[in-house]
Amino acid sequence: MDIHKNARTTPWSRALIAARVHHGEAVATVARAFGVCDRTARKWVTRAAEGELALEDRSCRPHRSPRAISTALVVEIERLRRRRWTGAEIAGVVGVSRATVARTLGQLGLARLTALTPAAVPQRYQWARPGQLLHVDTKKLGRIVGIGHRITGDRRHRRRGNGWEFVHVCVDDCSRLAYAEVLPDERAPTVVAFMGRALQWFRRRGILVQRVLSDNGNGYRSKLMAAAARAQSLAQRFTRPYTPRTNGKAERFIQTLLREWAYVTAYPSSAHRTAAFSRWLHYYNCHRRHSALNGHPPISPNPKIIQAASAC
Repeated sequence: MDIHKNARTTPWSRALIAARVHHGEAVATVARAFGVCDRTARKWVTRAAEGELALEDRSCRPHRSPRAISTALVVEIERLRRRRWTGAEIAGVVGVSRATVARTLGQLGLARLTALTPAAVPQRYQWARPGQLLHVDTKKLGRIVGIGHRITGDRRHRRRGNGWEFVHVCVDDCSRLAYAEVLPDERAPTVVAFMGRALQWFRRRGILVQRVLSDNGNGYRSKLMAAAARAQSLAQRFTRPYTPRTNGKAERFIQTLLREWAYVTAYPSSAHRTAAFSRWLHYYNCHRRHSALNGHPPISPNPKIIQAASAC
């Protein structure tokens, strides 16, 4: 039952109003006892005679709407909209105002053209063994020279021109084990050097990386990166253009590090933020429970994840 938040009465109290009046009490006396006017009390007495369901709240919608458009017109508006016509074009053809078309499209849930395209069905996958696929990506962060608007909420005094630094991340598809560094840029030499350190880091933990999935950034698409991948017998894979969900595990890891490390506190400088990163990464790999791993951290004694607890 959906009772209005400011309702003075409920179906139970309405029935009680009617019962007290039927037992001989004055309408005015009963109305004052329940904090309503005489007219309201008489309404519930009358409605009680129609049955128990008559005491429920009724719709405020009018019984007649002479200016409402017909069902056939609504169907025609929807048909034209699904052909990707604009509201102005539809209004000109069906003979109603743009406001009417806009209101109808809103009621149909077709106000935005994106509503006409069905959402893509998620294609979830996970490789069977650690090292079969490594997700890599970068995230640009502004250098810190003082507490910014993300902490204060005040965008009136924004510091510009301080430059950027980049978080380079690698996430193993199977175990969710992650390696990351904060570096000054995302050029090809930096990307190649980072990948070399990442592969060594995984190798020390018994993981031999076979494939790398990245977006189509210049650093990953460079000839230098291709040569380094061939030297490491590493297969490169790339996401579809403008489809970041293809590299979803890296994207999700970046969301986590932004929320739990980059923006979790007001760092006085970029150096303080970078110093806190290694501690957070250790926590993520060794202690933070991961929902995709049945509540285990990536480095865990669980044999289904990775036998690398000693490396923590």
